[in-house]
Amino acid sequence: MSIAAAATQNPSIQQHHHNHRIIIPNKNGEKLVGILHQSGTTTDLVILCHGFQCSKDTNLILNLAVALEKAQISSFRFDFSGNGESEGSFQFGNFSTEVDDLHAVVQHFRESNRVIRAIVGHSKGGNMGLLHASKYHDIKTVVNISGRYNLKAGIEECLGKDYFERIKKDGFIDVKKSSGSLDYRVTKESLMEVLGTNLNEVCPQIDKECRVLTIHGSSDESNSVQDAHEFAKIIPNHKLHIIEGADHAYNNHQDELLSVVVCFIKETIDQNKGTAS
Repeated sequence: MSIAAAATQNPSIQQHHHNHRIIIPNKNGEKLVGILHQSGTTTDLVILCHGFQCSKDTNLILNLAVALEKAQISSFRFDFSGNGESEGSFQFGNFSTEVDDLHAVVQHFRESNRVIRAIVGHSKGGNMGLLHASKYHDIKTVVNISGRYNLKAGIEECLGKDYFERIKKDGFIDVKKSSGSLDYRVTKESLMEVLGTNLNEVCPQIDKECRVLTIHGSSDESNSVQDAHEFAKIIPNHKLHIIEGADHAYNNHQDELLSVVVCFIKETIDQNKGTAS
């Protein structure tokens, strides 16, 4: 049986380990809610970051936590502000706030004497890992799963081709659910922040000591696999792993995804044993 299937079908797996709910305030005083999967007595920790309109309970994030647990690696999965159980209102973009949220989480665990071995993020969460690495230079390993390189293409996909004219006219764009009710509102300010984030400038600022693994599905329908090749060109210390046939959520490729991530993190921990991060 696959790791992913075992995780969802066998609740007893959870009982050999300790899961703690932890609340960490971000710099705006909003409560970020997360689950610590403590495996064994080690102080090593991996932080898991969810994607756009997802949460810490998204299958892919949950499966990563369980796969790491089985490999005796502790992890912490949390909701960014305005998402899941965390406080705050949902925002489109919101990159600088989310990078600050991630940093608040990093700081919290540092102060609890944990050694943060890696940040692992899916989709937009992968982007947050990269942005954090380029800004704070304090984590030596980032796993970017299906992150988006071309942010403008993402905006067009969400908002339509004429988004710029519409936001100039109205000052905002409302994105509707298929039922017709409001999903979220995009403000001009949040749009300008996304447009102003140039990964081509940001990624080369990641330290050469920081190992980055980009994993991408060749059949990703949300973020083109070409994005992964762009990251490979500009990140100083980069490894690329394309999973043939995988879609954005790795629906039929969970096991390969999980084993690639776990192997990379194990390798990182083994390489760094005895050196404090």
